[in-house]
Amino acid sequence: MTATATTQRRAAHAGVSRKSRVRLPFSAWHLLLAPLALIFAIPLIWLVLSSVMSNAEINRFPPALWPSGINLGGFRYVLNNALFPRWFLNSLIVSGVAVVSNLVFGSLGGYAFARMRFFGSRTLLVLMLATMAIPFQLTMIPTFLVMKSLGLIDSLGALIVPSLVTPFAVFLLRQFFLSLPRELEEAAWMDGCTRLRVLFRIVLPLSRPALSTVAILTFLTTWNDLTWPLIAINHDTQYTLQLGLANFQGRHHTQWAAVMAGNLITVLPVLLAFIGAQKSFIRSITSSGLKG
Repeated sequence: MTATATTQRRAAHAGVSRKSRVRLPFSAWHLLLAPLALIFAIPLIWLVLSSVMSNAEINRFPPALWPSGINLGGFRYVLNNALFPRWFLNSLIVSGVAVVSNLVFGSLGGYAFARMRFFGSRTLLVLMLATMAIPFQLTMIPTFLVMKSLGLIDSLGALIVPSLVTPFAVFLLRQFFLSLPRELEEAAWMDGCTRLRVLFRIVLPLSRPALSTVAILTFLTTWNDLTWPLIAINHDTQYTLQLGLANFQGRHHTQWAAVMAGNLITVLPVLLAFIGAQKSFIRSITSSGLKG
């Protein structure tokens, strides 16, 4: 009886301890991740604050950590005294065309590698993936010569054509297509649908996470590209935003408010695009590696 009573008391005490234990409304990992996120966000916060400062506040020593007021002089200087609107439009055109073309051609290529078996398909897939390991420094001269022979140098076409389709887009979509059940496609084939109709009516609507991932990564890569526009573009009216910002920053290094405003304009579309596609990006990455 004594042992039984002792066991009951211990069980009751353990139950009270579990009930009295404080439960956090969030994961305990957030206690570590939140400070780290704040550290990584400091440069962006400083960029936003300094873009609304005056040049005197930015150049002050020690520097001002908070603006005395909202000063939009940097934004007015950028929009009125430079070709920033034209550069922004150029970047938007190049990135938009690259995103659409990668979605179309990447879907066609990925579906062919995922569902169709033809002579040399495996070898062609391996060769395509091998090109992802080749650094751009080895291909930029041949690419330049090809663009020159096509007469596209110093035009937006020289930036668009090399980005029409990437091996990464084809591979990611292929992996996602492999994770989809074949029964849906077979049922459509029995109803008389062609392969293209099956792709556009059944497969692609189910592949929105992968398509969103391809779109956001293509947009980020094309929008942030500086090396290739620096090689292919000479005239300032054909500059992309990154190339124009680098040139503008070199010529107007004392106008720090304008430089910060230009950087904020450049970063903002990328940040909004990533936030908008974050959930689809995670879903695609977790599901695209289910089958090989």
